This record gives sequence, C-alpha cells and structure tokens, in this order.
Amino acid sequence: MSEIPGLDGLLGVEHVETGPDKVVVRFTIDERHLQPFGIPHGGVYCAVHESTASVAGQIWLQDRGVIVGTNNSTDFLRQAKVGDTITVTATPIHRGRSQQLWHLASVDQDGRLVAQGQVRLANLDKDIPVEAVERFIGAYRSASDSR
Repeated sequence: MSEIPGLDGLLGVEHVETGPDKVVVRFTIDERHLQPFGIPHGGVYCAVHESTASVAGQIWLQDRGVIVGTNNSTDFLRQAKVGDTITVTATPIHRGRSQQLWHLASVDQDGRLVAQGQVRLANLDKDIPVEAVERFIGAYRSASDSR
C-alpha cells in the first residue's frame, strides 16, 4: 500500500506528475488487480481513471470548490498481465465554470494503449473541509518528494 490515501493507496498507485494541466500516475498489475479468471479487472482502470481525473480537476479548480465525478466511460483495448506497469495520463478536454471533462490514456511499459476513457467532473460551489485539504496536499506532496 502506498502513502496515497483511499483507493489509490490500496491499488498501489504512484503519482508521477501532478499539475493543473496534466496528472500522470502509474501502477504495476499484481494479484489485487485481477478478476476471478486471472486477468486485470476493468474496474481497476475505471477507478484509476476517475481518481486521476479528480486529482487533476481539483488541482485546477483549487479552493474555488469541490469536484465530484459525474460520468466515467472507459474502453478496454488490450489485455495487460501481471507484472505490467500501467501509466495513466489525464489531460483536459474542457474546463468550465460548472464542469470539467478529462481524457485518460492508460499505456503499458511498451507504450501500447491498454485502455482509454473520459471522466466528467462537476465543480461544486462548496467549501473544501480543512482536514481534506491537508490530507490531499500532504499525500501528494510526500508522493512527489519520494521520487
């Protein structure tokens, strides 16, 4: 488990690059990512796509509100296997007053596209709880410091 809180930590996601215009994460497929038939579970890609877009969207929105996912569409293009390292990159398609749309690309260690998708986020006009900000900033700062 990584120092990143929540599901990303459970999935062993490492944040490689975090910024308002792009977030890059990676993880290595292991037993915890498999469905009962021994192949990577598609839900892993969906979950990592949504959390990666959410991190990017919140970094861009800053303290002007809280983002939440409203739609996640992921296409599975190539089967990965145990030991493969997957790099996920989130880039913005649209960022507006009330919503954001992010493109996600998941590639294997050879640069082959494994999955791609889009995540739509809503920008809620809501204060971010102080403890959430501290946890969010602390986790991602320590992740980038450890590189």
